[in-house]
Amino acid sequence: MQKHMSKIIPIVLALLLSACGSTSKDIDETKNWSPSKLYAEARDEMNTGNYERAIQHFEKLESRYPFGTYAQQAQMEIAYAHYRQGDQAQALAAVERFIKLHPDHPNVDYMYYLRGLINFNDRVSIFDVFSRQDPTERDPKAVREAFDAFKLLVERFPDSKYTPDARDRLAYLVNAMASYDVHVASYYYRRGAYVAAAARAQSAIKNYPGTPATEQALYIMMKSYEALNLPELRADAQRVLDLNYPNSTYYHGGPVKKEKPWWQVW
Repeated sequence: MQKHMSKIIPIVLALLLSACGSTSKDIDETKNWSPSKLYAEARDEMNTGNYERAIQHFEKLESRYPFGTYAQQAQMEIAYAHYRQGDQAQALAAVERFIKLHPDHPNVDYMYYLRGLINFNDRVSIFDVFSRQDPTERDPKAVREAFDAFKLLVERFPDSKYTPDARDRLAYLVNAMASYDVHVASYYYRRGAYVAAAARAQSAIKNYPGTPATEQALYIMMKSYEALNLPELRADAQRVLDLNYPNSTYYHGGPVKKEKPWWQVW
């Protein structure tokens, strides 16, 4: 009997210690918090930059009180917290979920605006990567998605308080996309792909008229047609270039002079 007890006691002690440890670890301090306290604590975590813990609080708030304004506000806050955390995929998923669940919410315009911001500030795919690699190796998908999001906001909510900023960002993005197309046209020209160069330059002029990149696009068209021995098309391109940019610097630097990154339009 004593022999058996000597084997059982260590096992019981181990189980007790394990139970104590898991109990203290698994205690949820928020268990009895009211929705207002849970929301306030989540906001405090957000304000101090502890986005992960803020998200946890907001998720508990939504699951415990799924009906009412607190749950809806928590959903918006979760999207914003993911955005501030730099988690683009989770942020976009949260935005899309809110728009789908609450298309007529009085603050749904903010979610459209946030969707634009998430893509606009996609530094990995737009800025950091392109500063280290040739932009023609990647398509600026995030730029176009940001443009579409801000455009939708402006069209659907012209009186939104977020619309003026969205318009400013749209102007920037138009310049960025035009510059990207011209960069690609220049890339083709440097490699002797004159048909592709002329086509891409023409596309930039057609899709983004009046942008700063138009001047270079016209010059690339002119030089591409010259290389293709198409004098009439070359003359047409030069006529438009001289009419709009009589003192164009590209006559002195050429279509492939050293360029700034395509996204650096300032």
